[in-house]
Amino acid sequence: MADVMAGPDDYYALLLGLRPTGPAWPTDDALLRALADGLARAHGRALALMDEADPRVTLEMLAAWERNAGLPDACTGPAVGLAERRRRLAAQLTARGGQSRAFFIALAADLGFPGCTITEFAAFSCGSACDAALNSAGAGWPYAWRLNVPAKAGAVTFTAASGCDEALRGWGSAVLECVIRQAAPAHTAVLVGYLPDGDLMVGTGLHRDLMLGTSAAIDLMNDGLKDLKNG
Repeated sequence: MADVMAGPDDYYALLLGLRPTGPAWPTDDALLRALADGLARAHGRALALMDEADPRVTLEMLAAWERNAGLPDACTGPAVGLAERRRRLAAQLTARGGQSRAFFIALAADLGFPGCTITEFAAFSCGSACDAALNSAGAGWPYAWRLNVPAKAGAVTFTAASGCDEALRGWGSAVLECVIRQAAPAHTAVLVGYLPDGDLMVGTGLHRDLMLGTSAAIDLMNDGLKDLKNG
């Protein structure tokens, strides 16, 4: 934008050219210089406004941009630093969303959890395999799916600096789970499991029971369906 910027001297010369000629007019007109200075400032602010229209470089209107884009996000919280705020804003405005496995796996990878897989559940029927999980259609299992996260990616291990009442090992990422559930189709109930690498491709039966416990999984499913109905 600098190549089209007009300064006070440019506007002063322009105003002098519009003034009548003759010896009655001063060679150095203080009034015109004051007007030229104001016009140059207005010109500069107009150019700055053009920059503010681009969320990648906005500064003065960054807060307004964030408010219109729904930022800061309830899941990830406020961004730290100007560059990160601009990056999140641009990502929020250009995000296209999706409902495919690839979309949610890529979303998890962007949050620092690569290697995830997805398991979709189905209600048990007379045509199901003998070792299939006894998923009940009435409990909403056909609308459930699980994001399988490598346990080591979300693991927190007890160290010498840990408190006496802390677990020896734990799993979970509140940010990951919040973002995935926020992006999930509204009619679905999302489960998040942290599984050993060898179990990521296994979707039913014993591995599901080890992750949540059958009764716990059904309780979580029922809670999710109640939220969907109440919403």
